[in-house]
Amino acid sequence: MTTPAERYAAFREQHADSGPALTSFRGLYDFELDEFQLDACRALEAGDGVLVAAPTGSGKTVVGEFAVHLALEQGSKCFYTTPIKALSNQKYNDLVRRYGAKNVGLLTGDNSVNGDAPIVVMTTEVLRNMLYAGSSTLTGLSHVVMDEVHYLADRFRGAVWEEVIIHLPESVRVVALSATVSNAEEFGEWLGEVRGDTTVIVDEHRPVPLWQHMLVGDKLYDLFVDEDNRPRINPGLMRISRDEQRLAQARGRRGYSRPRRSANSVSRSDAIEKLDSEGLLPAITFIFSRAGCDAAVLQCLHAGIRLTTDSERHEIRQIVDERTSHLPDEDLSVLGYLEWRDCLERGLAAHHAGMLPAFKEVVEELFTRGLVKAVFATETLALGINMPARSVVIEKLDKWNGETHADLTPGEYTQLTGRAGRRGIDVEGHAVVAWQPGMDPVAVAGLASTRTYPLRSSFRPSYNMAVNLVGQVGRERARTLLEASFAQFQADRAVVGIAKQVRRAEEALDGYSEAMTCHLGDFQEYARMRRDLSDKEADLSRQRGTARRAQAVRSLEALKPGDVIRVPGGRRAGLAVILDPGLTMRTEGPSPLVLTIGKQVKRLSAADFPVPVEPVERLRIPKGFNPRAPKDRANLVATLHAKIGDRDLGRPVRVRDHDADSMLARDATPGTPEWEIAELRRRLRAHPCHGCDQREDHARWAERYYKLLRETEGLRRRVESRSHVIARTFDRVCGVLDQLGYLEGETVTPEGRRLAQLYTELDLLTAECLRAGIWEDLDPAELAACVSSLVFESRQADDARQPKIPAGGAKEALASAVRIFAELEDIERDHGLSFIREPDFGFAWAAFRWAKGHSLDAVLTDGDLAAGDFVRWVKQLLDLLDQVGKAAPPGSKVKQNASKAIDALRRGVVAYSSVA
Repeated sequence: MTTPAERYAAFREQHADSGPALTSFRGLYDFELDEFQLDACRALEAGDGVLVAAPTGSGKTVVGEFAVHLALEQGSKCFYTTPIKALSNQKYNDLVRRYGAKNVGLLTGDNSVNGDAPIVVMTTEVLRNMLYAGSSTLTGLSHVVMDEVHYLADRFRGAVWEEVIIHLPESVRVVALSATVSNAEEFGEWLGEVRGDTTVIVDEHRPVPLWQHMLVGDKLYDLFVDEDNRPRINPGLMRISRDEQRLAQARGRRGYSRPRRSANSVSRSDAIEKLDSEGLLPAITFIFSRAGCDAAVLQCLHAGIRLTTDSERHEIRQIVDERTSHLPDEDLSVLGYLEWRDCLERGLAAHHAGMLPAFKEVVEELFTRGLVKAVFATETLALGINMPARSVVIEKLDKWNGETHADLTPGEYTQLTGRAGRRGIDVEGHAVVAWQPGMDPVAVAGLASTRTYPLRSSFRPSYNMAVNLVGQVGRERARTLLEASFAQFQADRAVVGIAKQVRRAEEALDGYSEAMTCHLGDFQEYARMRRDLSDKEADLSRQRGTARRAQAVRSLEALKPGDVIRVPGGRRAGLAVILDPGLTMRTEGPSPLVLTIGKQVKRLSAADFPVPVEPVERLRIPKGFNPRAPKDRANLVATLHAKIGDRDLGRPVRVRDHDADSMLARDATPGTPEWEIAELRRRLRAHPCHGCDQREDHARWAERYYKLLRETEGLRRRVESRSHVIARTFDRVCGVLDQLGYLEGETVTPEGRRLAQLYTELDLLTAECLRAGIWEDLDPAELAACVSSLVFESRQADDARQPKIPAGGAKEALASAVRIFAELEDIERDHGLSFIREPDFGFAWAAFRWAKGHSLDAVLTDGDLAAGDFVRWVKQLLDLLDQVGKAAPPGSKVKQNASKAIDALRRGVVAYSSVA
């Protein structure tokens, strides 16, 4: 079988010329398409699906646009899917400008515009929901573009991409557009298996060359310099790093432990002024903190930075006022509108998820137009939004990932710096890393020169997926479909390698078995007896050690001040007087304070006494004894010498002496470990192989045999754990659904059909809350508060603050939801699953007050919320309320109240849409 790369090479030879659709498509652009774009378009026109893996900014979306063009030429439909709503809105506006509003539709959680158009832009989740619902909108579909398909590695949402790829009709051609990933061939091979002929096109060439720099103080250094036509790390940077290390060590020797700001560090405002003077603006500075982004803008404002001309300021004000004219004046004052606009007029802006979506869109538009010159952004900006810059600055090489501060990976560094260099505008792009104390240029060079970014599946079956699949194709066919996932494909690939190791090990085991063959008898049996004897002796030794340590601890607990003991070994070996038994210390076991024969006061621990200890004498400790006074210590040691005199205290008890005494104290009666060991030794001596003159040679081969056998059994367990892992998880999910009555064998029950309409992380908990009727007596605002607990997740998982919740019915319903969660958690545990999480009440009060009509100012202030977070959570709440209303049983009050809650929530800043 040929490889994807070989098939691609053969394809290029066969399709050197453009077809009619590609010819007309090329006429839409005023520039020549790159070779990889042409190759992908030719593959599409020839009827293949394509996977295009290329760097950010290389123009791979042109291939997606050709799929749109091809569908229109053929009189069929094309769906263009994206991972985020903002990207869907952006692509919708692009396509409307080219093909007109009547030919383009948009379907996201927020917008439904012209859904029956031949071109429809949508989020990937919308297409997944269509496939499960068997929507008539799918009729006539010929192409699906999956932009940013590497999103399938996302552990929260990635499964949706695989669901879509697996369940699309066979006739649909998939156009997968991905960032550069190191296993594109593997991903393409899987696409070929599940979708049919798929051409894999990997292009690692950046259309705009990228230069790597480090900003140290007020100097901009190239990260690499050429030496004999070979790049190496700039020696100047290495010297700065060494000098900084020497300075830090010198400060440490002088006793200065508090870190000082390095003279090599640079302030954010100075960095922007340096980039401006070097002609490297516009720039995006990535700061992995929302507060840091906002603070950076204010620092530049206070430094008096102004990057715009008078005419640019006038244009910015016009655009800003026009784009925000729909927002109420009272809301604008809450959002700090005037200060935000002032910063924009200076060419400065922040961009992060805490900002109002309307504000973020204004920043994106102004930056794309070249009016805003410096944007301080979190890494979310790197996920698809089209905002290229001349330069990208990375402030730090680590970020908080929700659990810990983790170093940037090469893949993340590549994704961030991919924004540098605007095609058709810049001759070259620039990636700048700001110097931080302790920074290592070698580590930076490693990030800049590594291109490993493997795509790893995050797919797993969900409860909603299970009822939908069983309802459509039955349980057995559903298992087969899920076995076709990329997750199982990768697991099987790993299994192939492990299986080869198992086969090699089995061949070696046969050789070892032959080498230990004995002419006197069965040496494998004899070797097993030796291993059993060795294991039992080791177990007995451990038991004795545990018992001995326990006796030692008990003996220390019995000591009193004035007891003279012998410390059995170590640096403190010899006679010592107990000053304090140390029974109240917060340590494991007693920690006696002693005065040694060498006049030192030491705190001992149980570890200093491997065997039990007994007093050999007693002394009276003077009432005013001070262990810190040398004279008192000397007097007490003199008293000890006088009391002991020349008495022979005998040899200290050693571990082996204590163990020998313990053995004598125990009878080797049948059933005891000692008896079993004695019996094994007798049988071993009686075995025919015991008298073999080559016994120890055979034994060495046997040892190798059993060591390899243990390793081989471990490999077999790994193969078993990875084989059919997705199908086994699906069986467990179905087991939960059977127990709860959502499935009855191959049949989906009425409750199961309701669950099939709930596309949310907590799908089963939502369905159980509906079935239990805990929301029946709630008004619309109370319902919004309760449903929000199934959507919202606190940014800080360990937030100890008690969230405020509405009183009355909502409080009772939320308590009931927690009880239902606990019951489901127990059921999942019984089935070996852990999918569900506890409801989060952190947004309940904000949702309740907004639904009650309170002002934005009151809701944000009371809930300590950022405007962007508030809008995003309300929109997710609206989406789930819509699903809950549709899934509620006939005659349920929840249906009507969900609709009322939606109307109450969709107002003000929440109602704004960037699509007219």
